[in-house]
Amino acid sequence: MTSNQQADPLIGRLVDGRYRVRARIARGGMATVYVATDLRLERRIALKVMHAHLSDDSAFQSRFIQEARAAARLADPHVVNVFDQGQDGELAYLVMEYLPGITLRELLREQKRLTIPQTITIMDAILAGLSAAHRAGIVHRDVKPENVLLAEDGRIKIGDFGLARATTANTATGQQLLGTIAYLAPELVTRGTADARSDIYALGIMLYEMLVGEQPYKGEQPMQIAFQHATESVPRPSVRNPSVPEQLDELVLWATEKSPDERPDDAGQMLERLREIERDLGIAPAVAAATTSQRSQADSGDLTKVMPGTMVISDPALPAAPAVDNATILRRRASKRRARGAFLLTLVLLLAVLAGGVGWWFGSGPGSLIAVPGVAGGTYDEAAGVLTDAGFVPEQKDQFSVDVAKGTVIETDPGEGTRLDKGVTVAVIVSAGPASHKLDPVTGLDLEEVRAALGAANLTIGDDEEYFDEELADGKVLNVRITPSAGGDTFGCDQGCTVFEKDSATIQVSRGPLPDISDLSVQQATDALTGKGLKVAAESQYQPSDTIGKDRVIGHADRSESGPWRPGDTVQLIISSGPPLFDVPKVDGMTRNEATKALDEAGFKWSYTSDTGLPDSVWDLLANENTNVDSYSPSEPQRKGATITLKMSFAG
Repeated sequence: MTSNQQADPLIGRLVDGRYRVRARIARGGMATVYVATDLRLERRIALKVMHAHLSDDSAFQSRFIQEARAAARLADPHVVNVFDQGQDGELAYLVMEYLPGITLRELLREQKRLTIPQTITIMDAILAGLSAAHRAGIVHRDVKPENVLLAEDGRIKIGDFGLARATTANTATGQQLLGTIAYLAPELVTRGTADARSDIYALGIMLYEMLVGEQPYKGEQPMQIAFQHATESVPRPSVRNPSVPEQLDELVLWATEKSPDERPDDAGQMLERLREIERDLGIAPAVAAATTSQRSQADSGDLTKVMPGTMVISDPALPAAPAVDNATILRRRASKRRARGAFLLTLVLLLAVLAGGVGWWFGSGPGSLIAVPGVAGGTYDEAAGVLTDAGFVPEQKDQFSVDVAKGTVIETDPGEGTRLDKGVTVAVIVSAGPASHKLDPVTGLDLEEVRAALGAANLTIGDDEEYFDEELADGKVLNVRITPSAGGDTFGCDQGCTVFEKDSATIQVSRGPLPDISDLSVQQATDALTGKGLKVAAESQYQPSDTIGKDRVIGHADRSESGPWRPGDTVQLIISSGPPLFDVPKVDGMTRNEATKALDEAGFKWSYTSDTGLPDSVWDLLANENTNVDSYSPSEPQRKGATITLKMSFAG
């Protein structure tokens, strides 16, 4: 920890009795962000705390609360989640999702210019998150690389909706014009108004910066840059980076048009165009939400098979004549020659027909078609190579699947073995992995309601885990623990989460509070605990008590392991041994005043007795030096307030 962090008074503080501040992450003009631990849910969170000098400013407080409300309205995997907002004394704070990683600004500083796949991956995620905001009627108003978070696990999210507001309240004049000047839309400079298209302009500038490695406008003073935004057009990125495809050139120019009416209406429209560019370039985002694609169904016409006819040739049976003259013999010989010639002619014609049929079959008939090869189980590149070699044009189509690993070919359309003409396009159906589902917060819901939601998301539901809870009634859901089927850490869904089909889910259910066994008999306490599915230890603890009678139950010992009590746990009873006992001071041989003072300080009362026959009250009247304590009783340990009898005699 740095010296600056050691000097930060919030480090180590417990905010609102729940969030333990661990370290400072970043500091801005409006707030400081810390990494903290949510002690209730045992998870790391990001704690955004408004600067103390702004806490009395109602405008800043309103903007701070607006960030929580704006982000909480969004449910998108590419938007930083806001879990809570509160006030601890003068401390105003937001509780947000903690994403260890870097910002896009840090990546640009390190790498300068990004590759085309990197740029498409990041822009696809930003547009997806921002389109959710625009659909909800929220304008971000401060889109810039500093507000794009690149998590270590590959997630890309847009955050910091501190300037976000509803599109109906779009004026931004004077001190409200707080967006970073390098990404400021012309209408904000000239008219001071903003809507979703102002966010689009900032995205266009950011896309240019990722492709080129620097911003399009430069100046020594902010107003110089603002003037360029209002008067100049953003150049094509390919002027500075010739490797930029024309489609991305056009996307930058479209997003940065001077007139808002000439830009995409919102992030959703710009995302649609980017997805078309991705398909044109054959580049898929490295991290992208899977989308359902319809399988194309090729039309197949009826093929009429024209087969050559079969000609049956039969020789006529000639009757024998008993006597044949020369003329008849000549006629018969001529007839045979004619028959032989007709047979040869028929044979030639038949062979010609057969040759034509064979030529048609293999030239333009079914014999000319090629069977679609089997490519299931491999990658798209492998399948595309096989289909191309066979004479087809491959086309990738994604389809969600819980049975086939992501990126693996499921089948082709038309299917394997189908005979097609050369050059026909064959769709290669590639698994996009399991489909994702957004689950709402589950804490406090009924068990069957949560089970139905998990079933609808096609999750694998394991055995329920039951816990005793002081706040939730029996049968209410505490949490759902999700174990990703693709691997990774198990996480909770108490505040809502995104899951994928065939992830494993474990429902944690409340059994209500533990029974109150205070001041019950041992048998009554045992019956109450076993009735809740708990076991009672054979050995009990004994403790003294001023309020619980002897042999009655004070309570139970702590659980041997950390965590809440569960049915089947063994509970050890704590039983009262009666009031606590204290040693009686040794006062024999003392004077009256010495003995009574010692007993007073020890919390005991006292009285006198003697063998002198004098009344007990006389001993208070005698001079102290003339008194002596011969003995006292009782001498064994006693309760506080017990009376100790002093046996007195005259001294000397």
